[in-house]
Amino acid sequence: MSSLFPALTDGPGERSETGVPPDDGRGKVALRFGPRTLTYRALAGAAGALAARIGTADRVAVWATPELETAVAVTGALLAGVAAVPLNPRSGEKELAHILSDSAPDLVLAAPGAQLPPALAGLTRIDVDASAPAAGPVAVPAERAADGDPALVVYTSGTTGPPKGAVLPRRALATTLDALADAWGWTGDDVLVHGLPLFHVHGLVLGVLGPLRRGGSVRHLGRFSPEGVARELNDGATMLFGVPTMYHRIAEALPDDPELAKALGRARLLVSGSAALPVHDHERIAAATGRRVIERYGMTETLMNTSVRADGEARAGTVGVPLPGVELRLVEEDGTEITAYDGESVGEIQVRGPNLFTEYLNRPDATAAAFTADGFFRTGDMAVREPDGYVRIVGRKATDLIKSGGYKIGAGEIENALLEHPGVREAAVTGEPDADLGERIVAWIVPADPQAPPSAEELADHVARRLAPHKRPRVVRHLAALPRNDMGKIMKRALAGA
Repeated sequence: MSSLFPALTDGPGERSETGVPPDDGRGKVALRFGPRTLTYRALAGAAGALAARIGTADRVAVWATPELETAVAVTGALLAGVAAVPLNPRSGEKELAHILSDSAPDLVLAAPGAQLPPALAGLTRIDVDASAPAAGPVAVPAERAADGDPALVVYTSGTTGPPKGAVLPRRALATTLDALADAWGWTGDDVLVHGLPLFHVHGLVLGVLGPLRRGGSVRHLGRFSPEGVARELNDGATMLFGVPTMYHRIAEALPDDPELAKALGRARLLVSGSAALPVHDHERIAAATGRRVIERYGMTETLMNTSVRADGEARAGTVGVPLPGVELRLVEEDGTEITAYDGESVGEIQVRGPNLFTEYLNRPDATAAAFTADGFFRTGDMAVREPDGYVRIVGRKATDLIKSGGYKIGAGEIENALLEHPGVREAAVTGEPDADLGERIVAWIVPADPQAPPSAEELADHVARRLAPHKRPRVVRHLAALPRNDMGKIMKRALAGA
């Protein structure tokens, strides 16, 4: 068994007899949330003490507010060898009750003073003490779990039913983070800044556990803002993780904020994930900063599958190549593998490797349905592969693959084309039944000027010129805003009732 956090037991920099850096007021900072910080020695003490309090629990819930205590809680649970179930503080009562009933945690870990909903009233509560330990030796418990044991149970968004709990083994966390270190040249010298929620794998696994595994530092903004990003990058941060909504807000702010452009230009790596970053925003950021955002592709069930490498070409609209250890293939609807790397042949992404989850908790039926006979996970994402192996995702099989007039069309490329029109602020594309075409392409548009929106004919011609006539929208519907979830992803199923 290998340690998830070698920096806590070996300690970056100078070591004491316990292997943890001495806390002399100048120890290396592991975590910073706003004005609050913890050095590696302090984190080892706080997480180690929490691990002792957790004891031999089977699973613990973590009230995952964007605070220092959440990071300490998850680290402590992992040191104790106990699976953590991150809870979204914005979950509704019905969803939260389902997650608690399904995962049956023994305890709930929360920041002192946090107001917990009634659904959690029956659980023993442990207030997480994130204060620095007193001077003296720090005892870091040996991690008591094997590589295949559960580390996290993360609940999916539940778009087609109640959320399912994806059981992520410790092996998956370690292999994903080490593969990203290889792809991104990620080291203990890096300082990561992000403002992502901590109840999903992007913000928690990549954004918090990633720096801790490398022996680096993470600075969490609490609440994302372009000003906060600029401040941290100007103060020595080297990497930024964000979702497309964040990068869109950055792109919008850049023309009037030369200091933000300078700060982004200093970053070693700008990474976007959780959804596709529109090409228009890619180009605006690159033009203003001289830096290109790179994208990676992953899911709750698989952690990370592909990424543009730091030493590779940051090509807008692609998610790079498979990470070390990840097998990736595209298949037709009948399961036939697509071997063409032609940038045109669309197939479902299937992946296999040590980065995968082990099961959906209490759902053997759903687990069996998610895997092929030879062990590949069916992602439901549709993509093409470029001649050099780069993967370009065109959408979800259920909502983004449109079969119109005999063509298989990905919604993503039409959305990118629409966003290049100056009269379009936001865009989403779906399909709806059509007696002649099978499905017709529908564009949902948030106009830049609600008083003078672009016409359907204008947008159809715009798309046809950039892509192909059969990819033009046949219907255009205007909205004041697109429905989005907590991660900024467009909820296309909600558009049907808009």
